[in-house]
Amino acid sequence: MSESTRIIVNGAAGRMGRAVSHVIAGSADVVLAAALVRPGSAMQATPTGYASAPAYVSEVPATMAFDVLVDVSGAAGFDAALRLAVERSVAFVSGSTGLDALQMQALHRAAEDIPVLWAANFSVGVAVLAHLVGEAARLLPDWDIEIIEAHHRHKRDAPSGTALMLGQRAAFARDIDFADSATDRCGPRSTGSIGFAVSRGGDVIGEHEVRLLGSGERIELVHRAADREIFARGAVKAASWLARQAPGRYLMTDMLGLGRA
Repeated sequence: MSESTRIIVNGAAGRMGRAVSHVIAGSADVVLAAALVRPGSAMQATPTGYASAPAYVSEVPATMAFDVLVDVSGAAGFDAALRLAVERSVAFVSGSTGLDALQMQALHRAAEDIPVLWAANFSVGVAVLAHLVGEAARLLPDWDIEIIEAHHRHKRDAPSGTALMLGQRAAFARDIDFADSATDRCGPRSTGSIGFAVSRGGDVIGEHEVRLLGSGERIELVHRAADREIFARGAVKAASWLARQAPGRYLMTDMLGLGRA
């Protein structure tokens, strides 16, 4: 591996892809090896503005050396990106959401040969929040959990992938089935259930609040994103770290030394 970690960004012309490329260009220990877009994209061959990867490309030359592939292309571009990482034996970081069961299984199989890290949210603060939620849920197994999230008016999925991840982390910590414990319905709640509330509007970047509610007391854990670049910085930090790991499935909490979940 070279002194600088060489990163290819898949989905480089999208909002997140551009943000990741911008962070890479401003970092001293990583370099943008290629800015990858889907075949037939209108952005193909257009300038990126970065000297190390001057134009968007739709394929990676066989002679190009790189250390990690960062995929932010979405479910439609995920399969080709993962296949490329496995073929070239490089680390694979993905923030693509909306993956189906077969795609998640493919990710798990790939971890036998290469290091992989998938995250619904690359914020380092959210990774710490998830850790705290898991610990609180484990220590307070009978307390109800309410996860409240807010995003901009254009966000399509609800609850957000991050909100669902927080609920899954709580369920895992309690050794219960997430599907059975989660609810988004109004009305009476069973003890220890995990509920969700969603807000959409304006230009809210992302807010997640986890409330653990007991009898006569409650705990509130909150993360608010004020800058979209935090997600790109986290993805680049994850890529640089993952490039040095052995094959396996990793989480953001692994990178932070917070243990597995």
